[in-house]
Amino acid sequence: MDERVVSVMTLLLIVRLRGRSGTSPNVRTALELLRLTRKFHAVIYPESESIRGMLEVVKDWVAWGEVSPEVLKEVIMCRGRLVGDKPITQDDLKKLFNMLSFDELVDALISGKVLWHKVLGVKPVFRLRPPKGGFKNSIKRPYKSQGELGYRGSDINELVRRMI
Repeated sequence: MDERVVSVMTLLLIVRLRGRSGTSPNVRTALELLRLTRKFHAVIYPESESIRGMLEVVKDWVAWGEVSPEVLKEVIMCRGRLVGDKPITQDDLKKLFNMLSFDELVDALISGKVLWHKVLGVKPVFRLRPPKGGFKNSIKRPYKSQGELGYRGSDINELVRRMI
């Protein structure tokens, strides 16, 4: 009996919540390396030591957590863009990813077969809106102490859903 174990990668969704004012050169460099150049931009990266290190540097400017497959699909369908600012269509899925549906793409991203930031022709950044209903807490405080910044775990999904 041949049992295949599908490895599941932890995908981190990182959203920049604060602007440029008051950023130190180290923070500015880390945000540029993460491709978070503007407020309300989001990126998807697999969890790694280097990403964790950069997140520790920019923890006072961004919110991040593990993204669920449903929210990942919504973000890609609604906010995913090709180079030239064109939305991603079914034909583009076949050409760029060799996949038939968005569900198949999300499965490939979660299993680590496709790295979103490495695909040519696709913008690695998702431009989001400010959250509907506003922020529930201060964007100057960490999430653990009644704020919005830093590590949120799976609660990032609720925030991003309001920002799509």
